[in-house]
Amino acid sequence: MAEKAFKYVIIGGGVAAGYAAREFANQGVNPGELAIISKEAVAPYERPALSKAYLFPEGTARLPGFHVCVGSGGERLLPEWYAEKGISLILNTEVVKVDLASKTLISAAGETFKYQILIIATGSTVVRLSDFGVQGADAKNIFYLREIDDADKLVEVIKAKKNGKALVVGGGYIGLELSAALKINSIDVSMVYPEPWCMPRLFTSELAGFYEGYYANKGIKIIKGTVATGFGTNENGEVTDVKLKDGRVMEADIVVVGVGGRPVTKLFKGQVEEEKGGIKTDGFFKTSVPDVYAVGDVATFPMKLYNEMRRVEHVDHARKSAEQAVKAIFSSEQGNSIDEYDYLPYFYSRAFDLSWQFYGDNVGETVFFGDGSPTSPTHKFGSYWIKDGKVVGAFLEGGTPEENKAIAKVARVQPPAHSLDQLATEGLTFACKI
Repeated sequence: MAEKAFKYVIIGGGVAAGYAAREFANQGVNPGELAIISKEAVAPYERPALSKAYLFPEGTARLPGFHVCVGSGGERLLPEWYAEKGISLILNTEVVKVDLASKTLISAAGETFKYQILIIATGSTVVRLSDFGVQGADAKNIFYLREIDDADKLVEVIKAKKNGKALVVGGGYIGLELSAALKINSIDVSMVYPEPWCMPRLFTSELAGFYEGYYANKGIKIIKGTVATGFGTNENGEVTDVKLKDGRVMEADIVVVGVGGRPVTKLFKGQVEEEKGGIKTDGFFKTSVPDVYAVGDVATFPMKLYNEMRRVEHVDHARKSAEQAVKAIFSSEQGNSIDEYDYLPYFYSRAFDLSWQFYGDNVGETVFFGDGSPTSPTHKFGSYWIKDGKVVGAFLEGGTPEENKAIAKVARVQPPAHSLDQLATEGLTFACKI
């Protein structure tokens, strides 16, 4: 098979690849110089839509509506855009072998791609219950959500199992967002997770108390402190029930699993330096190998604000790290310099009529403020995290754009907190006067 050669190659076709492509175009990449190699069948799209509007019964999101870069208010990059810019979008192509020393990629079909500069944007893959040897985990109608194909299969079964029963395994982002989406589709939903409360990596018990209460009021059953240990099936191999570790057996027509992700770094093992589960980079996303960059979920980078190496799995960082890497490539070629990446951690979620944002670091003591009652008509409350006498993190449910900007500023500036009681009393006012 003929070898294809490009000056720049992006391996991976997710959010980071799309935002990198836009930055390449902004920087004046020449036609024919850039290729994106993706195992997916479609041009890069805004992945967060899959757990939200893609699953809604009304006002449904569909491609081409959410191709990048609409998620950040930018231009929508349709497949034609790549063609117009002379960017090769190589879809349905999985890279199975990488040789960084010879700058060569080989696909599952045996195609060879050569590059001068490589951007690794392979993202994450889902953790599967079969990874833990859970009995019956390969039954039909057990779903994971990562790519558009996964979402299409889930949409199909939601329609087929109208008014059916779903069990959502996991109490994190995916678990909460998909439970809401299933409920909106008139599915009877139960959630099961081993932790004492939902979203334990971010939420305090007070924050979680609101969301668990709100979900319960919507008719979602929450089962905490146990895990799925097996699945029953019918003669067609479809899931019928879920066996829990505490002995309970839950009926289920649909099972959706959201128990975390893993960065896709296997192709690069032993060829590039790693740290904290990702590929180690500097503040320009350069790896230990010359001419190789890593962005998004796979990159472990210096977080300037906290003076430590971190890996961040979030769409905001995928977008910004991709843009930073491309700017760094061009500034290096032109003999210029740019500032190091200076990222403020940011997470958000939307479900039902709820919408929260978090900025900064969730370490140290916490102060809850506002009305956290699940039956409250306003749903406006939040939390601050205080470390070494400074506010280092802020969370807000139901914020206006101005209020969300205010909590972001707090997390960036890290103002002193003289009294935790006073901070609780002031609540959002504290952020708005910074």
